[in-house]
Amino acid sequence: MLFRPYDRLEAVNYAHRWAYGRNPAFYDYEEIGGDCTNYASQCIYVGTGVMNYTPTFGWYYINSNDKSPSWTGVEFLRDFLVREERSVGPVAQETQDLSRARLGDVIQLRFSGDVFQHSPVVVQPSSDGDPAKILVAAHSADVDWRPLSTYDYQAYRVLHILGAFVP
Repeated sequence: MLFRPYDRLEAVNYAHRWAYGRNPAFYDYEEIGGDCTNYASQCIYVGTGVMNYTPTFGWYYINSNDKSPSWTGVEFLRDFLVREERSVGPVAQETQDLSRARLGDVIQLRFSGDVFQHSPVVVQPSSDGDPAKILVAAHSADVDWRPLSTYDYQAYRVLHILGAFVP
């Protein structure tokens, strides 16, 4: 299996293009739980160019009724990206170090409880990890160039996208 690097610029260009709109090729989940992880998955897909069509445990979108839980679910996306097995699709390292966040990475946020609830995409990192300097784009609510520090979160985790395994 080959490993393809993550095209961070393509992912971020896509993030900016669709931050305040919806790509008609993908369903808008805003009214049924939120669209943030669907949007993050689209950005990652544009940067990697590969999906994993394994039913239930893969990472894919065919249509609104045929997608993996990891395409739209915050926790499921994390679980897929940091998996240990070498299977087709994007892979990430999870870290608590905001200075390791790069363009196109995902910083998941937990606002309350034990479950993470939001998946913004990094559009401007900060080498010193200052949340006021890290800017993100997201759906639910739609934002672009928003400082991470303006979210009222209890916890965060950086999903640093490494690239993708391709068949």
